[in-house]
Amino acid sequence: MNDLNPVRLIATKRDGGALSPEDLTALVDAYTEGTVPDYQMSAFLMAAYLNGLTDAEAAALTDAMLQSGVRIDLSDVPGTKVGKHSTGGVGDKVSPILVPLVASCGVPVAKISGRGLGHTGGTIDKLESIPGFRTDLSTEAYRRQVKDIGLVLSGQTGDIAPADGKLYALRDVTATVDSTPLIAASIMSKKLAEGLDALVLDVKCGRGAFMKTEEEGRALAEAMVGIGAEHDTPVVALMTNMDVPLGRAVGNWPEIKESIACLRGKHDETPLMTIVRHLAGEMIALNGAADTPADGRAQAQQALDAGAALDRFRRFVEAQGGDPAVVDAPDARPDSAPVATVRAPDDADGYVTDLDALAIGEAAVDLGAGRRTKEDAVDPVAGLSALKKPGDPIAPGDVLARLHASGAPDLDPVRATVRDAYAFGRTPPEPGPSVLARYTAEGWEDRGGAATD
Repeated sequence: MNDLNPVRLIATKRDGGALSPEDLTALVDAYTEGTVPDYQMSAFLMAAYLNGLTDAEAAALTDAMLQSGVRIDLSDVPGTKVGKHSTGGVGDKVSPILVPLVASCGVPVAKISGRGLGHTGGTIDKLESIPGFRTDLSTEAYRRQVKDIGLVLSGQTGDIAPADGKLYALRDVTATVDSTPLIAASIMSKKLAEGLDALVLDVKCGRGAFMKTEEEGRALAEAMVGIGAEHDTPVVALMTNMDVPLGRAVGNWPEIKESIACLRGKHDETPLMTIVRHLAGEMIALNGAADTPADGRAQAQQALDAGAALDRFRRFVEAQGGDPAVVDAPDARPDSAPVATVRAPDDADGYVTDLDALAIGEAAVDLGAGRRTKEDAVDPVAGLSALKKPGDPIAPGDVLARLHASGAPDLDPVRATVRDAYAFGRTPPEPGPSVLARYTAEGWEDRGGAATD
């Protein structure tokens, strides 16, 4: 470490050159240990942001961050362990539905999730809205739960890729967050630490996602699949639509309540459940429990129809300290009643033609469901429910959304934001595909068979 010359590495990256894996490992190790200061690592990050990273550099950076902490060993759990990651979106309640669904099909699922920041919610915040639910599992509890009930979904601990946590905090204050190779390395360093054997990615693009365009979504999918290949981990990426919120609830408890309804077989023919089934099919196929993703989708539907997925969700809630009674009576939570409604204006006559996911995500944050900074607390019951969606008939005075909060947010600006997020017309819009494309190491499959069941 004594012969490390950060200035040389910064200059190489500044001038468009590529760094060796050994150089990147030494740089990350020294920064994690504190021998490379923030100002030098900031210079490196900006050089990487402006000039990009090669595929080999991105893989090496991932490996350096991965090796900075523990890598969970699930080798004593039989079968191929499959993980899942979403790049985040508004109303993205896929994981609380998908993880128990796939586990109920005999596929072990190990997943570490994060908290929400900005307009996209976090799976950990949503699960913690279940009374008593714990996400701060030790590594041993994490391993034991995968072995006992076939799934675990916990928060990130400080010993998982600590270099990534330190680098992300620096990226956040140096305007280098939205770099595709840096995002890919950050995500994959944590995913590869989870103990998984294969991974399915839900890469969201659109107004409510961090990746606003299909081009950005494709670039991120390609980078993460490439990093997986470099680490001998099969990865499948589905690119999904995030122009409109997923489902009819956005927030913490509102989304858990909707997730339970989906596990009961309600809302079956919706974009949300189409995405859930496609991701499930990929995970079941990667495990080897199905010959093809289509066969995996069929197995997932059978598990939903038989109630096996709901039963596994109940066991999951109980295993992590949550009150399993909420699964059977989600309406019984006393503090979750709506505090206000938003109604359609006088010119709303015909159909909802559009709903801006970003605006709805911002409204949820204003209600207390999200955080502007990492230090902010969240309201477990805050959010929106009963959202009207594009294609729904509408008339003046109809309820567009119900608002939930346990605190006392200023509701008038929220109502205005929600009303402005809607567009209306006399003709219903043509529904677009929920799954836009599929990417593996073999290349892209656009829409077509990937878009519908």
